[in-house]
Amino acid sequence: MFKKKQYIHVLHSLLGCFLLGSTIIVQTGCDMIEYHPYDLNIEGETNINERNIQSIEASTAGKQSISFALISDTQRWYDETEDAVNAINGRNDIDFVIHCGDLSDFGMKMEFEEQRDRLNRLNVPYVCLLGNHDCLATGKEVFNTIFGNENFSFTAGDTHFICLNTNALEFDYSEAVPNLLFLEDELKHVPPQAKKTVVAMHAPPYSEQFNNNIAKVFQYYITQFPSLQFCVYGHVHSFNENEFFDDGIMYYSAPSINKRSYIYFSITPNGYDYELVNF
Repeated sequence: MFKKKQYIHVLHSLLGCFLLGSTIIVQTGCDMIEYHPYDLNIEGETNINERNIQSIEASTAGKQSISFALISDTQRWYDETEDAVNAINGRNDIDFVIHCGDLSDFGMKMEFEEQRDRLNRLNVPYVCLLGNHDCLATGKEVFNTIFGNENFSFTAGDTHFICLNTNALEFDYSEAVPNLLFLEDELKHVPPQAKKTVVAMHAPPYSEQFNNNIAKVFQYYITQFPSLQFCVYGHVHSFNENEFFDDGIMYYSAPSINKRSYIYFSITPNGYDYELVNF
């Protein structure tokens, strides 16, 4: 029997089909519908995060200063995503890009493929996190195939990046989100070259998606990593600066891509700088 949330996911996905119209449904006479909400027949490149992480780590090895662009919530804004890619490609001071989730609006395979194909035009490697909209229908399964695990990490120069699934509401609290066991394991295996840490997520603490029953536990775990610099997130569709726990750690949110802006971060031996960049 379907849970209530599953019915909602089906309705969201069907609404997506309706809104996207003829680009989703292709009929010739009595032929079958080409796309449906639970299509898992992935076309094109898969396992992108792992491959791009290898590229990030190789290209930044030994560097004490790194820089990256933060984008999020590209969803159905394909033209704006293309413009963001072009704007980032116009620079020569970005090592990689982090996408903080919500590549899709309705969790449909075609949405992920369309965004992937645009992001693949970046001149630098990128990684993508899981957003709450990406969990609709079979979106999580599509995300896992195209991009990889929803919890992962990498090291750029001397900075370790922890990338987390924080969409607890989408999992009905049936499993640990954020995954504290993943964080425990990460703490045991911090690379020796990692002197600093950045934590990335989609939904921030104290949002409706986050499991706020364990917000303080989450804070405790992430502050155990070497020299936590700051945290980044998406979800709220606007640029924000917050100090959620009054511990000196700032949280920065990337605007949704239709706001036509991204955040540029540079991390140096003396600290970090950031800039909201309009394109």
